Amino acid sequence: MSKIQGWASIAPHQPLEQKTFDVGALGAEEVEVSVEYCGVCHSDLSLINNEWGISKYPFIPGHEVIGRVVALGEQTKGLVIGQRVGIGWTAATCMHCQQCLSGDNHLCASLIPTAGGHLGGFADKVRAHWAWTVPLPDGIDRASAGPLLCGGITVLKPFLAYNISPTARVGVVGIGGLGHMAIKFAAAWGCDITAFTSTASKADEARGFGAHHVVASRDPDAINAIAGTLDLLLVTVNANMDWNALLGTLAPKGRMHVVGAVLEPIPVPAFTLILGQRDVSGSPSGSPVDIARMLRFAARHDVRPEIEMFPMSKANEALAHLEAGKARYRVVLEANA
Repeated sequence: MSKIQGWASIAPHQPLEQKTFDVGALGAEEVEVSVEYCGVCHSDLSLINNEWGISKYPFIPGHEVIGRVVALGEQTKGLVIGQRVGIGWTAATCMHCQQCLSGDNHLCASLIPTAGGHLGGFADKVRAHWAWTVPLPDGIDRASAGPLLCGGITVLKPFLAYNISPTARVGVVGIGGLGHMAIKFAAAWGCDITAFTSTASKADEARGFGAHHVVASRDPDAINAIAGTLDLLLVTVNANMDWNALLGTLAPKGRMHVVGAVLEPIPVPAFTLILGQRDVSGSPSGSPVDIARMLRFAARHDVRPEIEMFPMSKANEALAHLEAGKARYRVVLEANA
């Protein structure tokens, strides 16, 4: 009998409870990882409260896992016991559909999220398919690397998918858990960066992360002043915005790319797209290859999320800190602390 102990969500809007789960024998292609750190993402709150209607209780939250391989199924490949690895949003995919075979594994219709029905990283151990258990590159800071496995790949994916040039002019809407990482990655990429924020106090912080310009995101005049200038506008917020004004900031052939979970429909005027040959798009995280590339890039350029540490035993306090909007800018749980 094999067991996993962690902080479990039992029902929506309830505190996590420490529970032990019998998980049975390790699958032939599964890896078991001893958790050292796990990031706390706003998506964990959404899953705990079943805001997206996909949660299956009980489950252990956490999908930004950094740890050490402690067991390998007999058909796993490329990993060794004791290796430091990361597990992000995805625990497994089918590995035989068109998306998986073409390198878009993260779009697999049979994708199993690491949390939400699976036993995630707020635990002593976590399991995942070997392909989604990504080795950490040398030199990366393990304590802060967890949020890169979700937020980091989420904001870097459009740079990889759309061949964003280092000379591109990039706008980032929202300077929060996703947005601050987007600025750091865009700065390391070499881009000219405009940060959009509704919080005036974050202007200096945004510049410290690498932004060259800061615009008030609730000021139509300020937004209109940069109309037609941006090649990529990365939307990291989950709130309703002045979408028409934001679309107007795009240069010809510019792209607005949405990675924030905006729950209301986004109106898109057809002529704004047609006359400037502009695009509106979105994406989830990324494939294992994308994640490995992101981690290597982050290690090479020392791209680190700004983190606040909590012991794993204080998981409920960490979630309350995040829900209150106090996180600056990502929260990480440390196991055995």
